[in-house]
Amino acid sequence: MRVPVEIVLLCLFQSGVVPQIMTFEGRNLDILSGISAPLIYYLAFRGGKVHKGLLIVWNIAALGLLFNIVIIAALSIPSPMQRLGLDQPNVGVMYFPYIWLPAIVVTAVLFSHLAALWMLFKSNSSGLSDIKP
Repeated sequence: MRVPVEIVLLCLFQSGVVPQIMTFEGRNLDILSGISAPLIYYLAFRGGKVHKGLLIVWNIAALGLLFNIVIIAALSIPSPMQRLGLDQPNVGVMYFPYIWLPAIVVTAVLFSHLAALWMLFKSNSSGLSDIKP
């Protein structure tokens, strides 16, 4: 989900409705979590063993990247608290269907990582029988 969202943000920047800082050309490195997901999946579930530590570290890092872009986006919205994107404020996500990015997509990604971390922390450390690829 992350890679298509980053492509949409790049198109919104090129259309002049979000600042460059919100794209992977700026300070948004969230695309790294989308690009690395297949590799992490392969490494975490190879050999019939679940590498719990790798999954925990990756989910925490991906959450950090998500929080980074959420903060950038919030500080780029035209408001009294705007500190970023002064030349081109973040107005693109205020229009349909792009309003779904912060309203639905970010929320789904956040809860997906939190649910994954919950499963990883609550699973038994010996067999991790709760976790399936």
